[in-house]
Amino acid sequence: MKKNFLALVALMVTAFFAATEFAQAADITFSGQMRTRYEIVEHGGNNANNFNNNSDAGDFMASRVRLNANVKVNDSTAVFIQMQTIHTFGADSGGSAAGGDVSTGNARNSFDVSDNANDVGLHQAYFTLKNFASMPVDLKLGRQEIILDGHRLYGSTGWLAGAQTHDALRLTHKHDNMLLSYSWIMATEDGTPGNSDATVNSNDEVEVHLVYLQYKGILGGTFSFKYTWYHDPCGLANGATCTETLTENDIHTIGFRQAGQLVGIDYRAEYYYQWGDADRSGTTANLGAGIGAAVGTEVDRDAFMFGVRIGKKFNNVTMKPSLTLWYDYLSGTEDTDLTQANPEWKSFNVLFDTGHKFYGFMDLYLGIGSGGSGNGTAGLGLQDVAIKTKLHPMPGWTFKADYHWFSTTESASANVTRAVKTGGGADNQLGNELDLTLINKYNANTNISFGFSNYTTTATFRDLRNVLGDGANWGYVMFDVKF
Repeated sequence: MKKNFLALVALMVTAFFAATEFAQAADITFSGQMRTRYEIVEHGGNNANNFNNNSDAGDFMASRVRLNANVKVNDSTAVFIQMQTIHTFGADSGGSAAGGDVSTGNARNSFDVSDNANDVGLHQAYFTLKNFASMPVDLKLGRQEIILDGHRLYGSTGWLAGAQTHDALRLTHKHDNMLLSYSWIMATEDGTPGNSDATVNSNDEVEVHLVYLQYKGILGGTFSFKYTWYHDPCGLANGATCTETLTENDIHTIGFRQAGQLVGIDYRAEYYYQWGDADRSGTTANLGAGIGAAVGTEVDRDAFMFGVRIGKKFNNVTMKPSLTLWYDYLSGTEDTDLTQANPEWKSFNVLFDTGHKFYGFMDLYLGIGSGGSGNGTAGLGLQDVAIKTKLHPMPGWTFKADYHWFSTTESASANVTRAVKTGGGADNQLGNELDLTLINKYNANTNISFGFSNYTTTATFRDLRNVLGDGANWGYVMFDVKF
């Protein structure tokens, strides 16, 4: 017994010194985040009344905890690992967390004998090799966030508890003011080792190829160019019925963005065009939105979007106010586009963008362009006219107020097959949203945020979403501690 005890002590001492030597050689730094948010909701989500004037608002409190390890292995190799857990206060084993994140662990409320939650997972885990293969290119491989151009088309959706990551390989070359990168993303994989699914089919896989060019110093700002190919040959159809005919959902997107400051005015202008196959988005026969072309007809994709923004900061004025005006236009599809001899799907797909940042904080317009009406516009497109202001009323405090006017691009009344309900949708107007935000920088590591939003519906909005209420409110208080 004594011999075994001494052997155990020796093993522990050896492990300690080995870990110490590794830490000294590898240069490891740790950081993390604890974020807790209370929300009261009338417009959808957990325990909410979904615009029902006869129901009480729902509320919940959710938290996110992250622990980061950044390892500098040597001058040419680095590793980043980010662990994450998400939890809704009082949720049981089937409870849902904020933003649709679901607890995957065992029961964890106060009535359980023990908390055996098993929901800690990897949010990001990748390594970086500098000057890969003796070339002026850095290689990043693993699960990672891809954020481009203010989260347009590719973003992390950081407001949600889980956020967006990709299993990807990324090659990046930087020289002076220029950055050029290529990313390959494995979005959906089938036929993995040990997969017992008898319908495994490589066509069920979804891959994304992304080429990105950025150049700084143009017109007082930065110019960027994107080409991305979202390759989905079967529209996620079941392997047993998957063919490359009438099931394709390929999306080619090309476009540019220019943003900067000229003569004291902040500006942004961007344009993107999409083409490819839209069989899944446009046909009833191929598991689409149920609003499309005739059975057995191929549907082509032909869509675009553009956005402009101008703003001015008044730094020499009390409270340093700023004012921003912006307009986004996302093309939509008319009924006649799908019933013609060569059907076309003209609804712009936002791919992996962060809709929360662009189209109102109540998240009523996410996933635009996919054809659904639950958080979209049933393929009718979207227009967003917004005015945004920001003030600094006192040191450590920031106040923001945004107001949006939302409308469809194509008329709901002229495209009757899109309405969930019949009648009422007389025009393009979808409603207005007011977002108020107050942020206190409590200390160097902690922000406390307060938010209130109100959405006023229209007949068109109520028809598309199949809701009755004329409006909804939403509020939150959030503590964000980083270390």
